[in-house]
This record gives sequence, C-alpha cells and structure tokens, in this order.
Amino acid sequence: MIDFGFDKIALIGAVALIVIGPEKLPRVARTVGHMMGKAQRYVADVKAEVNRSIELEELKKMKTQFEDAARNVEQSVSSEVQQASSEMNQAWGELSTSAGSEGDGSGEMYHAGTTLSEPPLPYKAPKKNWRLKRGAVPQWYKQRHGVRARAQSGAARVARFRPPGVR
Repeated sequence: MIDFGFDKIALIGAVALIVIGPEKLPRVARTVGHMMGKAQRYVADVKAEVNRSIELEELKKMKTQFEDAARNVEQSVSSEVQQASSEMNQAWGELSTSAGSEGDGSGEMYHAGTTLSEPPLPYKAPKKNWRLKRGAVPQWYKQRHGVRARAQSGAARVARFRPPGVR
C-alpha cells in the first residue's frame, strides 16, 4: 500500500486548505473519512468472503476424505466380519459333526439351535438413597436454583408474596 509519512500528510493538508478553503475543509475531511471507512469495510468484507470460500473448499475436501476413509473402514470391517463368520460356521460345523458321530449315549448331547445360558439372578431392588443425596446439596445452591425447602399451599404462597397493606 502507499506509504504516507507525516510530512506528506501535512503537505496534502496544506494544499487542501488552500484549494478548498477553511470553511469547507472540515466537511470535506469528514466526507473523505467516511468514504475511506466504507472502502476499508468493503475491502475487509471481500477478504472475509474470499477466506470463507477458501475454508469452505477445504472443508469440502476434508469431508470427501473422511467419507472415503469411513467407507474404506466400513468395507474392511464388513469383510473381516464375514470372514470371521464363515470361519466360525465352518468350525461349528466340524464340531457338530464330530460331536454327532462321537455320541456316548448319555443323552447330554448338545443340539444345534439351542442356547446355553446361566440361571437368572434373583431380583435385587435398587438402593433408594435419594434423600441422602438431596440432603448433601448445600443450602445456597438450593436457593440459587429454586429448590423449595418447604412445601407451601397456594394460599400461603400468595399471602407470603402479597404486598404489605393489601388484604
């Protein structure tokens, strides 16, 4: 940009004072200042728009890269799962055929399609310590967040907040 020193600005001001005159100089200076401000804002807006468009392009590129990476990971995971599933089925088939041919006649042979599970655990009621937890909250926190310490009826609440002298 153009480099203006103090001496150059003083020379321009002296020439403007002679050419424009002392009566109109303040108004012209204000107008020039407004125009310079508008020009600077316009340049800043253009720069910001260019930066936004550059960032948008970069974000689009990153998005496509992430989508490609996710697609590749999904494909590799699904292929690994399919491979593991086929190996598991193959091993299961070998196990079931070997178990079927080696039956010892005891009647405890496992049949395909049945599932083994552990016996259910007895029901245990959850601990109800909410009173303890509620009592551990400091009083200042309750007051700040509107937790009521005592329950009041509607009439008592209206009487409490009624201005004095009104019945």
